[in-house]
Amino acid sequence: MTLGSKRKTPPGVQLLRRIRGRNWSPKTFRYVILLITFIAYACYHASRKPSSIVKSVLHPEPSTKPPPQAHIINEHPWPLGNVFVKEEANANNESKGWEPFNGKGGTSRLGEIDVAFLACYSLGMYVAGHLGDTLDLRLFLTWGMIGSGFFVGLFGMGYFWNVHAFWFFLVMQMAAGLFQATGWPSVVAVVGNWFGKRKRGLIMGIWNAHTSVGNICGSLIAAGVLQYGWGWSFIAPGFVMSLGGVLVYLFLAAYPEDVGFPDINSNSGKFIKRNRDIEEEEESVEADVEGEESEGSGFRYENKKSVGLLQACMIPGVIPFALCLFFSKLVAYTFLYWLPFYLSQTTIGGEYMSVKTAGNLSTLFDVGGIVGGILAGYISDKFKARATTAATFMYAAIPAMLVYHSYGGISQTVNIVLMMVAGLFVNGPYALITTAVSADLGTHKSLQGDSRALATVTAIIDGTGSAGAALGPLLTGFLSTLGWEAVFYMLVVGALCAGLLLTRLVIAEIREKLGYVDEADASEPLLNDRR
Repeated sequence: MTLGSKRKTPPGVQLLRRIRGRNWSPKTFRYVILLITFIAYACYHASRKPSSIVKSVLHPEPSTKPPPQAHIINEHPWPLGNVFVKEEANANNESKGWEPFNGKGGTSRLGEIDVAFLACYSLGMYVAGHLGDTLDLRLFLTWGMIGSGFFVGLFGMGYFWNVHAFWFFLVMQMAAGLFQATGWPSVVAVVGNWFGKRKRGLIMGIWNAHTSVGNICGSLIAAGVLQYGWGWSFIAPGFVMSLGGVLVYLFLAAYPEDVGFPDINSNSGKFIKRNRDIEEEEESVEADVEGEESEGSGFRYENKKSVGLLQACMIPGVIPFALCLFFSKLVAYTFLYWLPFYLSQTTIGGEYMSVKTAGNLSTLFDVGGIVGGILAGYISDKFKARATTAATFMYAAIPAMLVYHSYGGISQTVNIVLMMVAGLFVNGPYALITTAVSADLGTHKSLQGDSRALATVTAIIDGTGSAGAALGPLLTGFLSTLGWEAVFYMLVVGALCAGLLLTRLVIAEIREKLGYVDEADASEPLLNDRR
């Protein structure tokens, strides 16, 4: 039995076909796929933000702050009201913290919680990628989202159950990390299944805004319900995550074949059409609806086997980009998990801000990240130079981070501008590598269209990157005790290493542009090859 014969058309799509009496065109399906996967991964990232928002509640550092100021009431919440609010006087309850995170080693334990999540996420990524190429991506993603939402919510229930055992929070984060690993390989594989390489960088750069949108929404949700107890900051995003899983189950067509269209990435797969030409099927599928429900699609395909991890690693370019992403995500995830805490512990314009305000302000870093992802994708498409674009952004991130640390405290306006610039350069290459580059390599010409490697390649690249994502927050938990200057030096070293690891690929791209391509270079991974 082939892989395709085990899958069925999503029930939501079947219902819409019955109502409309016709199929959507491939173009419409592409828009739907982009929207659903965008929402899905935004939910994944939204459920990762609560821990960064509640850090200052779990482990406050009143010794580093002046006594609370007079209580200031905002008539309208952010973003309608003032983004910057002085520390509330009724924060006495927060100042006590939450055992076991409120002791002397509180920041270290918070770092351990982060690394537990990200380590399981990283390890789970390798398994999830292979399973994603083997199992039905729609069901795989559905259960991953529901499971992740469940364990994120359980972490928050520790507040209501008055749990103070460190192992409870550790286990909840580890379980959530394993389920979160199902997300990225799956959504990239789905998008890669529906889109060719033309303008892939720009399309995926825009689509990858889900990462920043998810971070922003997660921050706003977690900060918005924080006043009712920090547990709600986990339960609310977890519930939204589970709802996203239901949406995926109902409407996500993971493969074009599932809804009657051919696989765009296949060179040698044999397609067997059941009724009429594809053009006719785009117009109407009234005669095919019942058949679609029973067999899943009007196409069957052969030669669709998943590839092993070792075979995927041998695809040219996978290892260099995977190692680059290790350091790129080390930088990006340090900001993701620690920026709200950093903002609440430092003065901006001579004032400290509340935990909620720090969480709201940190979303502007992701606004810059949205612009960075789109810009990196556009530039890499324009010049057909993925590696050069990624390396240039990483090098530019170094002065951007140093300037932000040195001058971000001058005023509110300066902090916002510098934060957004840093987000642009930090998230740009991270977005490019995890989307367009992974999809390019997953459909590399060396595979000859005979294997489904998208999820596996994505898992290798992002799994390796997630190991760096785990290391960054862990080191920050220890280095922050020495001062934030040490943390920023670590980030600078990480960005430098990320850029240097792409040097060989950058040289190959430059030589190709100049026309100096010898036999050795010809075998290198020129990611912009058209098949």
